[in-house]
Amino acid sequence: MKRSFTSVLGVVFSCLLLCARADAQNFAAAGHRLCDDNAEQGDTDRGCKETFTTIDFPGASYTDAQGINPRGDIVGEYMSGGATHGFLLSRREFASIDFPGAGTTFARGINSRGDIVGLYVSGGVTHGFLLSEGEFASIDFPDASFTAAREINSRGDIVGRYDSAGVTHGFLLSGGEFASIDFPGASFTIAFGINARGDIVGTYSVAGVNHGFLLSGGSFTTIDFPGASDTFGGGINSRGDIVGRYTSVGVNHGFLLSGDEFASIDFPGASFVSALEINPCGDIVGFYVRAGVTHGFLLSREDDGQNNDCEHDDGDH
Repeated sequence: MKRSFTSVLGVVFSCLLLCARADAQNFAAAGHRLCDDNAEQGDTDRGCKETFTTIDFPGASYTDAQGINPRGDIVGEYMSGGATHGFLLSRREFASIDFPGAGTTFARGINSRGDIVGLYVSGGVTHGFLLSEGEFASIDFPDASFTAAREINSRGDIVGRYDSAGVTHGFLLSGGEFASIDFPGASFTIAFGINARGDIVGTYSVAGVNHGFLLSGGSFTTIDFPGASDTFGGGINSRGDIVGRYTSVGVNHGFLLSGDEFASIDFPGASFVSALEINPCGDIVGFYVRAGVTHGFLLSREDDGQNNDCEHDDGDH
């Protein structure tokens, strides 16, 4: 059943997804450190397998992958001809996503139902959006100068960022009601990810240092990669696995936090890596920079068949 956001989200635009269909490209896989980390921890019997796949929208000069759902559908954005568009990659086919009348569109999150959230720029103002069943709806935090939707869970709860009076805050939109998210004492807070249980991850800054956070059961927990100068929380799945990015000695790496164990994520030959979302299967998406060009990536992880039913595990039980 489609939810109505008319009271808080503004005008609903009835517009079908603009589909610029193109075959998804196949790319060579590369090895990675996460399985090696498991082996170092004595888990050599787990049969861990990992595969990196580069994601490039055909003809684009820039591509990044931002969100992935349990089915493996991926959303993100690409640049072509000087314009930025969102995209959906599903069953090896790309579809462009453009909010009607907007000069710029970014797709940021997708849930198990295929609902997509993101942001668009129109008339110099940035708004969030929800795309559900072919219809766009604007998302604007009341009295905010900037609103961006970052992720949506299987229940339709949406998290993101808004700016008001020069300060950046996170937000949760649930049941048609907005709630601000502010880490105590922070100069800014951004909510990046939410799972079906309502656990939220994101980033905050105190004294010029960026930290990740987990907000669960009304309590904040700081997330800092050991030895890093900055840590950013990106996404969380129904199992509580968290991905993000950290900076160490001036270099940016992705990370996975599973249980109490961190693992680095580094695409071979890349100068910059950021992990942005993880689904219940443990598949991770993000982007990397190599030779000055930004590409999206999918890191597929298999663990002795433990994730065979993950497509149906959205945590909404």
